[in-house]
Amino acid sequence: MAEPRPLRILHCFRSPVGGIFRHVRDLVEEHSTAGHEIGILCDSSTGGEHEDRLFDDIRPFLSLGLTRIPIRRSVALSDIGVIWETYKKIKSLRPDVLHGHGAKGGVLARLVGSALRVNRYRVARLYTAHGGSLHYSRSSLSGQFVLRMERLQEYFTDALVFICEYERDTYAKKVGRPRSMTRLIYNGIGERDFQIIPTRSDAVHFIYVGMLRDLKGPDLFVDAFARTERLIGRPLSALMIGDGPDREKYRDMMVERGLGKRIGMLPPMRVQEAFAMAQTLVVPSRAEAMPYIILEGLGAGKTVIASRVGGIPEVLGRSSPALVAPDNADDLARVMADALTTPGWHNAVMPSIDSVKSVFSSSVMARDVLKLYHALVEGPSASETHEASVNLS
Repeated sequence: MAEPRPLRILHCFRSPVGGIFRHVRDLVEEHSTAGHEIGILCDSSTGGEHEDRLFDDIRPFLSLGLTRIPIRRSVALSDIGVIWETYKKIKSLRPDVLHGHGAKGGVLARLVGSALRVNRYRVARLYTAHGGSLHYSRSSLSGQFVLRMERLQEYFTDALVFICEYERDTYAKKVGRPRSMTRLIYNGIGERDFQIIPTRSDAVHFIYVGMLRDLKGPDLFVDAFARTERLIGRPLSALMIGDGPDREKYRDMMVERGLGKRIGMLPPMRVQEAFAMAQTLVVPSRAEAMPYIILEGLGAGKTVIASRVGGIPEVLGRSSPALVAPDNADDLARVMADALTTPGWHNAVMPSIDSVKSVFSSSVMARDVLKLYHALVEGPSASETHEASVNLS
């Protein structure tokens, strides 16, 4: 049996920050190393110096290049121009696979892929939500619009990839039972991420690492930190590491509560540097799909305390004492105090690194995603795909 041919794969997403960017970087590196040609198309108006360094890390793997154009978060008339520019760029790259990540990335990949098909160029169109539009409520007008658009776009989708059971089940409840091919493929981290990171001599008690926006719960972290101090009866220390639209609001919140000297704020940095600053990582999100920070924390041997949302229970264990009620600072403070004062709490509660590695590995993730790509590209329509690519002008 002949070896599957190398593929030309283009990943489309909006903002090069957070979990989506991490997910794509891992796929890029794994698939490029396996001999495939990879490219990225994403927003040019988000991200900073930290993200620029991350792009520099993966440039050697991007044989199809890095394309950055302005892509707004919300729907706007300017999207028409974005779609046209995206179409011209993607057409010139001649990809076999268009993989959209997040709501805006999914729209671009599927619309452009469908437009190419009208021009007799067959390309596989995939979509991974990464939470995104699935966070919307069906009871709101905006939620109804977004979820109906998700349903409509299934007609332009060859496969839906879900990164956890929670995302798959939520899609079925909010959007409907998928009409497209589906695959459940967990997020995974690389071999280099499964290394114990010891804490520094000046480590703090708790760290928060991530976007500074209400959805991720930094306000809950600040509130729970103050309550943990009262439960334990002594001053503690913490760091909030990251950036986002609500940064100043959280700084003001800390100052107003007299916590400005005990909770520091640092800009985004490599997660390995952040993990050296504390043993206990707190993830107080109000909504998630499958956050990488959980996997990275466990891989580094950290104690992880997190909200019972999204796919987090699938990693920590559905009955884990490290899970807290969402949007509940009292419950979060209770667990933070337990983790700090109970001898052996980490070993008793955290899953072993080996058990995490057996399921949530980037090599497994990349292998299963690549199998799906080949199934779509080299199925019954493979010859049609080749002929159409030759005819594309």
